Parts: sequence; structure tokens; C-alpha cells
Amino acid sequence: MDSAGREAAGQLGSYSYGAKNERSIGDVLRDIATNIQEMVRSEIRLARVELTEQGQKFVTAARVLAIGAVVALYGVGFVLLAGLFALELVLPAWAAAVILGAVLLIGAGIAVSAGLHRLKEVKAPVKTMQTVKEDALWIKEQPKS
Repeated sequence: MDSAGREAAGQLGSYSYGAKNERSIGDVLRDIATNIQEMVRSEIRLARVELTEQGQKFVTAARVLAIGAVVALYGVGFVLLAGLFALELVLPAWAAAVILGAVLLIGAGIAVSAGLHRLKEVKAPVKTMQTVKEDALWIKEQPKS
């Protein structure tokens, strides 16, 4: 090897592919382990981002459901109050309570429906699952190459 070849080989370092300067199996295995560690770290970072996004959607949906449940409880209370008024006194007061209870129940139904719709939008971390599958395939193929 002439001086230009030795200089080029020195610049390549342990990655030169000359007959005398091939990388050892230990170096290759160390590089594979390092790559696998970095892939796992990347997957964890991606999972955190996706779970944070989906968690925020879940919290919003849960709040709307909670509001709907509270309003529904008030609606049931007014309907029960209306039944009480209807049984005790046959006066227009019970009609007002029935109307108020029905309005509250309709509002609760709308809120619960909106909360359920938003809850359906919360999904599993699809991107993370896909990249984990790809990484698993890559890892399986490493010893073969």
C-alpha cells in the first residue's frame, strides 16, 4: 500500500474494508447493540409524544362526560321532583318541573353524546407500534447479513 492508500485507510479508521483492517466481530456486535439501544430510546420518545397527545384527548372527553353525568343527575332529580309534585298536588308546578327536567336530560344527552364521540377519537399509538414492528424485523435480519 502506498502512502496515499495508507492515509485514506487512516481516515476511514475502523471502517476500512481492506484485507488487513477488517472490523472485528466485537466491534460489529458493539455497533449493533448501540444501534438497538438508540432505536429503543427513539421508540420510547415517540411513545411518550403519542401518549401525551392521546392523553390530552382522553382528558377532554372525560371532562365532557363528567359534565354530562352531572347534568343528567340534575335532570333525574327534577324528573323525580316532578313525579313527587304530580302525586302530591295536581297543580301546574309539576308541569314546570317536568319541562325543566326534560330540558336538562336533553342537554345531558347532547353532552354525553359529544363526550363519547370525542372518546372514540382516542387511539392507540399507531406510529410507535408500526416502527416497533419494523425495528423487530430489522433486528431479526441482522444476524443473517
